[in-house]
Formats: sequence, structure tokens, C-alpha cells
Amino acid sequence: MSGSSSDLGILVGVDGSPEAHAAVRWATREAVLRHRPVTLMHVVSPIVVTWPIEPVVTTFYDWQEDNAARVIERSKETLAGAVPDAAAPAVNVELRHDGIVPEFIDASKRADLLVLGSRGLGPVGGVVLGSVSRALLHHAQCPVVVVKEGVVPTDGEALPVLLGIDGSPASENATAFAFDEASRRSADLVALHAWSDLAVFPILGMDWHRYEQQGHKILAERLAGWQERYPDVAVRRRIVCDKPARWLIDESRHSQLVVVGSRGRGGIAGLLLGSVSTTVAESALAPVAVVHG
Repeated sequence: MSGSSSDLGILVGVDGSPEAHAAVRWATREAVLRHRPVTLMHVVSPIVVTWPIEPVVTTFYDWQEDNAARVIERSKETLAGAVPDAAAPAVNVELRHDGIVPEFIDASKRADLLVLGSRGLGPVGGVVLGSVSRALLHHAQCPVVVVKEGVVPTDGEALPVLLGIDGSPASENATAFAFDEASRRSADLVALHAWSDLAVFPILGMDWHRYEQQGHKILAERLAGWQERYPDVAVRRRIVCDKPARWLIDESRHSQLVVVGSRGRGGIAGLLLGSVSTTVAESALAPVAVVHG
């Protein structure tokens, strides 16, 4: 939940890639909003060999350690340039040696938020980090934000936070997170509900107005309590027919942050939200927060 507190604060995965530096910049601004520290984390993966080549292994291990030091140092420089010195958050460093995904899952237990680049260099140059991001979207123990290089808007303060609501209790944590983010950013909140995961419309005999009314009812039920808790957040409601991922990706063009649940059941169509969160995180044109139920 967004109101939780932990010793790692805002945890950022860094590997030296442009996407990781974008994640550092986003995390730094988020830390300022939350008055929390930033933890830069880099994982050095173990070397697995099946034949004796000790000199080569030792040389490569030394390169990994030197590379880790450079990655951390450059990430600190990126963080320092993200906000004015007077506003800069406290900075911690975590350097770990083991599997990337297990180490980040473990660290996420002590973090308010895990921020990742959408793709990166991985432990060896040229290895795509996308598979790591996808795994952590579903297994991290805290909300995960995926950031792409060049998609963080410079005028983000004027743009809304976009929330995807599927009508299930599982999306309650995502709703709480979205309201909290909108309030911290003094931004509007756009709550989008897609009643169907079908791409075909209209269907013979369909009463669109009846489904639209059901959609508005679902939104009213899910938003009512949170609007009372956050009276400063102006809410705009959107009811759409068609695949929710497509609409969320399209609306992300005009949003500073997209918030979705990690897994749930769509209200009318029985939508499995896990596939939606992955698709949106991969393709949205704004940072995407995936919040677990």
C-alpha cells in the first residue's frame, strides 16, 4: 500500500541502461513527493561454468565488480541531476550477488515501491532486462513502477493519473494507490472501466446502454469511499467497450502515470487482469504502476 513505510524507501533497479537512468529520475521525484529515501540496487549475477577456466572466470568477476561500481556511480549522478540539491532525497546503495529476480523479490519486502526500467542491459551487455521486469511485475512484494526512457512528460503536473478499474475487490489496492499518487501530485484522476475484453462491438442483441449503466455503477461503488478520503482529487470517469489494455495504452498518451492491479477478475466479462497489466506495462507511453491485491 502507498502509505506503508520501510527501510529501503523507493527501491530502484540499476544496470547502466538508458531505461534504468529514466527509472532513477522518476524514482527520485517520487521520493521527494513521499519524503522517503532512494535505494539504488544492482545485482551481480553469479558465473556458472562447467569446465575449469579459473583465470577467465576471475577476470570476468573483476569486470563485473568494476562495472557494478561504475553503474552505481553513474546512477548517483543521474539522481543528483533529477532534482535541485536542496530537495534531493537521502540515497542508499544495495549491491547483491545472486539471481536478479530472487534478489529483487527479497528486497521488495522492505521497499515502499520498486521502480524498474522497461528494458535494460542485464548482467552482461546486450541482455534484455524485459524478462526481469515482467517477472517482478507479478512477484514483487510491493507496487512496481515500470519506466521507459523518454516517456516521462516534462509537463507531468498538468496531466492526470490514469486508473484502470476492473470491478473486482482485487483492484482496491490499485485504487488506493492511484488516489494517493493523484493527491501528492495535485493531479486529476481518470478512472477507466472496460466492461469487455472482446474486440468485437456491437454484438447482435447487445444493449449498450444497460452495460454502460452497469459500468457506471461499478465505478461509483469502487470510487465512493476513496473520493471521500481524497476530496482534493477531481475524478473523471470513463466507460469503454473493447479491450481494456488498448484503451489504457491509448489514454496513457495523455497521462503522467498509469495505475493497474496485478491480477483480478473483470466485472462483466470475467477479465483476467494479469495479462492486461503486463501488456500495459510493456506498451504504455507513460510510467506504469502495477499494484498487487
